[in-house]
Amino acid sequence: MFKNALVYRIGSWNPPTLAELEERLAGARFLECAATQMESAGWVEPRGERHGALAESIGGHWMLTLCTESKAVPGAVVRRQLEEQLAKIEAETGRRPKGKQAKELKEQIVHTLLPRAFAKRASIPVWIDVSARLVVIGAASAKKADAVVTRLVELLGGGIVMRPLQTELAPATAMAGWLSDKEAPAGFSIDRDCELKQPDSEKAAVRYARHTLDIDEVAEHIAQGKLPTQLAMTWSSRVSFVLTETLTLKKLKMLDVVLEGAGSTGKREDQGFDADVAIVTGELGPMIVDLVNALGGELAREPGVPAGAGAARPAANNEPLAA
Repeated sequence: MFKNALVYRIGSWNPPTLAELEERLAGARFLECAATQMESAGWVEPRGERHGALAESIGGHWMLTLCTESKAVPGAVVRRQLEEQLAKIEAETGRRPKGKQAKELKEQIVHTLLPRAFAKRASIPVWIDVSARLVVIGAASAKKADAVVTRLVELLGGGIVMRPLQTELAPATAMAGWLSDKEAPAGFSIDRDCELKQPDSEKAAVRYARHTLDIDEVAEHIAQGKLPTQLAMTWSSRVSFVLTETLTLKKLKMLDVVLEGAGSTGKREDQGFDADVAIVTGELGPMIVDLVNALGGELAREPGVPAGAGAARPAANNEPLAA
């Protein structure tokens, strides 16, 4: 359900009812691209069932899915046709179009080719933990996640304020300390993939793949000024992921102990989507709490904004996110 994740803090909000949210989502339902439309985005059913609910509430967690579709015309085709038209006009008039005229010709070519372009579709899951005032967006880049946030702010209303979750310790600083000390934070283990970069114009990089990181060489790179930008980790032997310098969680994966535990109850097979949501929220929620704790707690903001998952204590595996 979530292969990547970016976490946002809700600063203040008067949430709508689930029925109100459903009505708003219906007004922004996904429609596929028209013949000459390059992009389209809208909300679809999280369960994947046609004409189903657009907002699902499972155990107090709201689940939404944003669907995006885009069309792209191969640049080489556009350039070739543009060159042919420019050459034709030059032969007929003795002048080769430039600037604005050439740009308009290019746009006409793209417009003509769009109906024949293949559409690429993607889905972005969104998890809203109303009680904890957290939003988890299943995207790997801040650009994609911010586009979803813009839509959420318009959709959710109620004076909602959303900001990327920030911690007292920068992830790069914390990761450098863990690698230098050869010691993972409480509740976590360091795996065998890492990327280190020099924070200068050259961006010299060193990457380790499927390689033990408990070696002096890694600490030496850090001593020389390189900072970790990605580090593979495992939480409580239950969830593996890659932590980035921007606090993005990539390559999220529930480990066998989680899936086997869910399968042994029979709930995952019987309930499908509901069971998957229960697994995701039950595992990622406490993991985010522990990760924020490992990064020094949530960065304090202006008075009145809840600090959220601070460094108070580690969470039990099924404990909900702290508010």
